[in-house]
Amino acid sequence: MNFTISFLSTPAVLLGIVAFVGLVAQKKTGTEVLTGTFKTIIGFMVFSAGGGLMTGALQNFNKLFQTGFNIVGVVASPEATTAMAQTEYALVTSCTLILGFVMNLVFARITPMKNIFFTTGHSLFFACVLSLIIKSFGISDIMAILLGGTILGFCSAALPQLCQPFMRKITGSDETAIGHFNMIGYALSGYIGKLFSKYENKSTEDINFPKWLSFFRDFLMGVAVIMLGLFYLSALKAGRDVTQELAGTTHWLVFPMVQAFTFTAGMSILMTGVRMFLAEITAAFVSISERFIPNSRPALDVPTVFPYAPTAVIVGFLSAYAAGLIGVFVMVIFKFPVVIIPAAHICFFSGGTAGVFGNSTGGWRGAVAGSFVIGLLLAFLPTVLYPIYGSMGLEGSTFPNIDYNVIGILLEKILSIFN
Repeated sequence: MNFTISFLSTPAVLLGIVAFVGLVAQKKTGTEVLTGTFKTIIGFMVFSAGGGLMTGALQNFNKLFQTGFNIVGVVASPEATTAMAQTEYALVTSCTLILGFVMNLVFARITPMKNIFFTTGHSLFFACVLSLIIKSFGISDIMAILLGGTILGFCSAALPQLCQPFMRKITGSDETAIGHFNMIGYALSGYIGKLFSKYENKSTEDINFPKWLSFFRDFLMGVAVIMLGLFYLSALKAGRDVTQELAGTTHWLVFPMVQAFTFTAGMSILMTGVRMFLAEITAAFVSISERFIPNSRPALDVPTVFPYAPTAVIVGFLSAYAAGLIGVFVMVIFKFPVVIIPAAHICFFSGGTAGVFGNSTGGWRGAVAGSFVIGLLLAFLPTVLYPIYGSMGLEGSTFPNIDYNVIGILLEKILSIFN
């Protein structure tokens, strides 16, 4: 059981096995099989390493920003909530994850929804959401696993389908799908972008910056400058003592610069890894698709679309984060029972991706508007299910992702009717 759970929770190994099977099916030589398999695993690990650097830097930014601006509430971070849930509901969550992957293959085989979900971290989070909601109604472990696994498998195959018309427009092909449980939001961002199609549809990538802002034409330079500004604003607002505690042996005024450049380096590493493993897995997946699940496609994590519109990623991040902060003020003013604080790393990956989708149909206006709406949904949707998690002993954090909350709210309402 531990081996299976670890296997399904390690996407680099899982994708490596897929590449191996695909290359063997193509009757490649031993050297070609080994090279393709290793490149897939290494490329994904490079990709993950870049994402890890970015997430670590953004978590430090969260602490500085919340302290500096005295924002108190619940941080919307699925990692923390899943860690808490695993103490008491580990068996149900783990078995739901395994059954969900199996059911994903079944649904991809027997339905027109040919998407195979490979972002296993997100699958684990979703398995946790489903398990918590179902168990809150006192349902037995076996029934919770069967119901949760079936829902997880269905959503893994079905939700990427919502985004596929926009994925074809973004990537220029139908070979890959998006695999990140904000897919209802990404599709919504694409449709919001269409509302701006009557205007001059200038892409974020075609913006003509003034001469003094010409460095923004270099994506990494633009990222570095924006993150420098955000980190120094937060550090100066938080003050010397708080920043120095986070900085350790690094001087507190040097720390923001190091973190901003760490984030930028992480972005560069991530995009290198994306290019490396995506080429291998796409080629290998063709054989698997032809032999076992005809016309299927891998649903991969969101940074796979970043290279197609990198400026839209930054626009989307800033717009979604601004929406989240506005959400905080609205919740405080109207005295919500819980105030959801936007996590910068969630807003970056989810808002940035929403920006790419909005940009694909509505240019820079679509990127701004689409990601702003997604930022509001990331802020307000978790307030609905948070009381359930709190009643089960999980307080202080929650699941922000749109798909978790939309499906979770529907599931809770249906179970309430039958209970």
